[in-house]
Amino acid sequence: MEKAKILVLFYGYGSIVELAKEIAKGAEEEGAEVRIRRVRETLPPEVQAKLPLDKVKDIPEATLEDLRWADGFVIGSPTRYGNMAGALKTFLDQTGLLWRENVLYGKPVGFFTEASTIHGGHETTILTMSTYAYHFGMIIVPLGYGIPEMFQTTTGGSPYGASHLGVKEELDENERKIARFLGKRVTEVARKLKGC
Repeated sequence: MEKAKILVLFYGYGSIVELAKEIAKGAEEEGAEVRIRRVRETLPPEVQAKLPLDKVKDIPEATLEDLRWADGFVIGSPTRYGNMAGALKTFLDQTGLLWRENVLYGKPVGFFTEASTIHGGHETTILTMSTYAYHFGMIIVPLGYGIPEMFQTTTGGSPYGASHLGVKEELDENERKIARFLGKRVTEVARKLKGC
């Protein structure tokens, strides 16, 4: 049987990387073929020199071909004042040809984020990322309250998507389970839509 192909696409270098890896694990547990890709850093070199970019150096940069390859997507960004990071927006702004060709039409997508404060923009960041999905005609896959951890978490995770409260360096167990559930859920929807 053919596997669903899931792209975990993100920008960032902090706990967002750990969320991406947990989401990928969940998708793999559900039987998906998974690619984890990061978008290119767009900050000036003098700012990049102050960032912990070693965490992502071994993760390949995303290309538009990765988007063509995938049957489903999970897209993430740390919040930047309640919005997605500029580097992710720059990458998504390059997808006009894919939009014109309807490449992503009808494909499922979920979202993830992290912020340093509990009311720092987790949900609005996910909403800003989702606007692209509407224009592409994608199927947005929210988490709802499908697992008990959604009722137990005191840090990250919401009906909108997986998230992490960034003041804590590591993901807690609820955040890990919620992230894996997101990967599984998007894979399940992708598989059903693909008929595999």
